[in-house]
Amino acid sequence: MIPSAPDARGADIRALHVITSTQRRGAETFAVDLAAALSATGLRSDVVALTAGPAAAGTTLDVPALGPSTLAPATLRALRRRAERATVVVAHGSRTLPASVLALAGRRAPIVYRSIGDPVAWSASGRRRASTRLLLGRTSGVVALWPGAADALRSLHGLRADRVHVIPNAVPADRCPVPDPAARAAARARLGVPSGVPLVACIGSLSAEKQVDAAIDAVTHLPDTHLLVVGDGPRSADLHAQARSAAPGRVHLVGTLPGPAAALAAADLVVLASRTEGMPGVLIEAGLSGRAAVATDVGGVSEIVVDNETGVLVAAAPTDTLAARLADAIPPALARQAELGAAARARCLDRFEIEPVAARWRTLLTALAGP
Repeated sequence: MIPSAPDARGADIRALHVITSTQRRGAETFAVDLAAALSATGLRSDVVALTAGPAAAGTTLDVPALGPSTLAPATLRALRRRAERATVVVAHGSRTLPASVLALAGRRAPIVYRSIGDPVAWSASGRRRASTRLLLGRTSGVVALWPGAADALRSLHGLRADRVHVIPNAVPADRCPVPDPAARAAARARLGVPSGVPLVACIGSLSAEKQVDAAIDAVTHLPDTHLLVVGDGPRSADLHAQARSAAPGRVHLVGTLPGPAAALAAADLVVLASRTEGMPGVLIEAGLSGRAAVATDVGGVSEIVVDNETGVLVAAAPTDTLAARLADAIPPALARQAELGAAARARCLDRFEIEPVAARWRTLLTALAGP
């Protein structure tokens, strides 16, 4: 938990955390959690969003939006004004990097960039690598979420080793309680899921890279298993149609929820079928809730899910092949859920809880901000 009394170190530093939008997504939620954790220890932190996200209930963060789009002149001017009071600026995610570099041109406040995805996947083209290298050259430090991402940032963009720092993703443990039977029953009733069936949850954006269609296809091969799909995105209509056709009555698409607690309380297991990932917060939330995961071995997933210890890893593949791999992996993981879930919780409490991670951020920001 966050310390109740701040210490003196870093008390004269003010961090400005920049997120892409007010939409409640992984990088944005982490920035808000980190700012709260740092402020509780005496390092003042504010959060601003470049632009507003969708205004649906429960899906937005309570932070100010600066302008109409991420790189609009009005947005950059507003960011420059907000940065006047900051001693260090933290850019969370790729869209915040060019905005922060442009808005702070000529200013002395150092910029720290938090790279949230897989650098290899997001720097596939030479043009993108060149532009990213130029922008990263304007920062004072880059934070990677796992060692492999740090190695890729150094090799792809020519960053010196001392400018790349590894600090993992994190989640407050109190947001992810281990559900008791009453909480489980209440969550299933609220979400419209039968009480006595094995339930796998897929939580995240309904976009092509998440490959939720592979999870739906996998469930078609598991006639006793239900799938809970939480989230929204461009593939929503297609996935609804697929669910009605492939597994009627067994795939529950419930849209976006205010937080993960209800879905994780209802589920026996979490499945993540992504083609590319950074270090997914949903897997940390699942682990803290005592839920094991079946996940594709991409990005930093293996930092969270240790194969056959805290969950099951499957190799990434095209949708049809991946669906078969998931269908093979889900039943044995369900059978070992109690054992795998307990190990997942222990690992996530040890490595991915917000307090120790915030302490590492405090050390870094204090060093980069200087005297």
